[in-house]
Amino acid sequence: MREIFRQDLEQVGDDLVLMAQKVRTAMQDATAALTTGDLALAERVIAADREIDQVQDSLDAQCVTLLARQAPVATDLRVVVTGLRLSATLERMGDLARHVAEVARGRYPALALPPLATELFDQVVTAVNAVADDVVKLLEGHDLNLASQVLEDDDQLDALHKETFRLMLAPSADVSGLSAQQLVDITLLGRYFERFGDHGVSVARRIMFLVTGDPFVREEPLTTI
Repeated sequence: MREIFRQDLEQVGDDLVLMAQKVRTAMQDATAALTTGDLALAERVIAADREIDQVQDSLDAQCVTLLARQAPVATDLRVVVTGLRLSATLERMGDLARHVAEVARGRYPALALPPLATELFDQVVTAVNAVADDVVKLLEGHDLNLASQVLEDDDQLDALHKETFRLMLAPSADVSGLSAQQLVDITLLGRYFERFGDHGVSVARRIMFLVTGDPFVREEPLTTI
């Protein structure tokens, strides 16, 4: 019976890795669709979000069953509870990738990002995909050094998010040629990417709590978008 329980706990971890891998692919594809105007790729990201939701539903049901039938304690309880919380965080990250793809789809055949914003968002795309990749590796190996790297990745995203406002609001900013829709898109995309980084931080802090058992490393509550 104990061996079955251990296998179920391992399955929780495997499902979290699977979710993170799907989120990484979603963000990579969404940002590619955004920068290239690839409609088919954007549509694929939007459709694939259902797969992330399905993994979350299965994982949550498994965690609830473990809580009800096994009454886990100590480290095992942390694994189950953390699994429930991480699944919700990863699902939200998948939603944010879908939002990016929806912006790309909505502006087709034009590009959502005007030339004025291209250089800045190239940096943002690099940073956000680094977060997605680090989250996968973190869930695979529970490396606390990597958790710290996710926090640094988010710091970079936060700084770049501020730059999106400077891009539009600085006295020297030349936004006269931008439409209202382009200004809205820059604002929304900056917000989506910044929130993706914040959720990456949530994953990192929960893994830190899982590994150390220290409640003081748990994250501050995140606001929703």
